[in-house]
Amino acid sequence: MTLPTPIARRSFLQTTGISLGSIALSSLLKRDSVAADLKSEAPTSKWTGVLNPTHFAPKAKRVIWLYMAGGMTHIDTFDNKPKLGELHGTPMPESITKGQQIAQLQGQKLNCFGPQHPFKQWGESGQSISEIWPHLGAKCADDLCIVRSMFTEAINHDPAHTFMNTGSMNAGRPAMGSWLLYGLGAESDSLPGFVVMVSTGNYGQRQPIAARQWHSGFLPGQFQGVEFRGTGDPVLYVGNPKGITSKRQREVVDAVQALNGLANQTFDDPEIATRVSQYELAFRMQSSVPELMDVRNEPQHIFELYGTKGGDGSFASNCLLARRLAERGTRFIQLYHRDWDHHGAVKEHSAGTAKEVDQGIAALITDLKQRDMLKDTLIVFGSEFGRTPMAQGNGRDHHLAGFTMWFAGGGFKPGFSYGATDEFGYHAIENRVSVHDIHATLLHQLGIDGAKFSYKFQGLDSRLTGVEPARVVHELLT
Repeated sequence: MTLPTPIARRSFLQTTGISLGSIALSSLLKRDSVAADLKSEAPTSKWTGVLNPTHFAPKAKRVIWLYMAGGMTHIDTFDNKPKLGELHGTPMPESITKGQQIAQLQGQKLNCFGPQHPFKQWGESGQSISEIWPHLGAKCADDLCIVRSMFTEAINHDPAHTFMNTGSMNAGRPAMGSWLLYGLGAESDSLPGFVVMVSTGNYGQRQPIAARQWHSGFLPGQFQGVEFRGTGDPVLYVGNPKGITSKRQREVVDAVQALNGLANQTFDDPEIATRVSQYELAFRMQSSVPELMDVRNEPQHIFELYGTKGGDGSFASNCLLARRLAERGTRFIQLYHRDWDHHGAVKEHSAGTAKEVDQGIAALITDLKQRDMLKDTLIVFGSEFGRTPMAQGNGRDHHLAGFTMWFAGGGFKPGFSYGATDEFGYHAIENRVSVHDIHATLLHQLGIDGAKFSYKFQGLDSRLTGVEPARVVHELLT
């Protein structure tokens, strides 16, 4: 019996004349046709992205995002509030909190809770930073561009993470790293262009970090972030099984690629093209990832700088790997540290958590500077939101109306402070900066106009920077 020749849904509808099916198809497949064009080169070629050239000359080539998951307390770290300290233990004025969105403190008595650590002026720029950051303050204060007037729209962890990463509280949208791969492409064809690493500390409630925080959303799957583990095999099954040589593995990959190529000729599905490219990348990673993780050739002074020998899963170890990834062309590197959810014992826990990350962050900035890489590497530091200036026992609750982020390298002004919260640290009142504004500003430094950078999804031009126009904060830039 002879089987009929298979015909793809797309081919069938396109050859049956002008019909409602054909009309609908032109809309439904708009996304697929664009996505398929993204990978028109052979899978062995380096892909350069859709924005080639970019909208304007970029100042940065890559991003390292140091994500302090859990909601870092801005009042005890980077936003000193002496007035709040003077009023410590007294009722918070109702004029400050009336009608405001509050998380677990809703309906409870609200008392002022002053800064728990002394602040100091660091560097020639005199940056005001808490003394719990001795490495960062002493070595890098003059490299930081501190924004103390951030605000966000979500008051609970998961939607706030999603909003910070994707520009929307709704799941299913692409992470910023995926947007950058879509727009700019990858610089390396042997390592993922978007890598995530997660470390866990010992002082805060460890809120889970869902994999959707680095998902490609409605973009093709080839733009999804890849999580590297800090200990053991960084990627599961990256090594060959016993008895399988690299030559034999190459033969298997070639055979699978040939089958995928035949399927793609029939179905013209962009996800098959994604599969082809990812099989090829996975094969190359079998040699590139072990080389990346093998830090034995790093000089002793680098280990001393970071305070780690590497391979222990610590935040400092991940900072060292972030530098190595940046050197090898990874476009977007995101390091989560899950230890900032301080509903209690905020004094002890903020000091402890800062100690877990302080040396690694200062080392990363210093290391990039001495390699002349900080100028085109954009370092982002911050949380999904801040924490309340009101007491929650001896801790602080979630807070969305004012918090702090800082930036270094990539064309941001060094030794510069911008914006302010009120004297209680509650509301961002001076030069307010939204999450979408930050996204637009980061894109700008990478050569991308956020207003023009979109992807057609469900009939809409979807953007990282949202529907309403976002502001590039030029005051932060050199």
